[in-house]
Amino acid sequence: MKRLAQIAAAAAIALGAGTISASAACNNDASTETILGAGSGALVGGLASNSIVGAAVGGVAGGLIGNSIGHSNNRADCRRAARAQERREYRRETREDYYIGRDGRRHYY
Repeated sequence: MKRLAQIAAAAAIALGAGTISASAACNNDASTETILGAGSGALVGGLASNSIVGAAVGGVAGGLIGNSIGHSNNRADCRRAARAQERREYRRETREDYYIGRDGRRHYY
């Protein structure tokens, strides 16, 4: 029972640490996710197998999974940034940036 509690605690820490780097950046850098994945994989692997080999295997597997998650997040962030840029350019071209003055007419920025 004590081992199950340790594994559950390690999984909770790993899942909680995964939400730390939730910042949107289109920089093709997945190092934070790779490190978090490797650390949490090593922790869970070491606790599950109670050996150094299990920790090493868990660290490698967690690093690979974290790296793929990081690259997936970067692709989504780049798509989001591109859509936002297109919206800004469209507003600039169509002159949607205006306000209605007291006289009831549109005034453009």
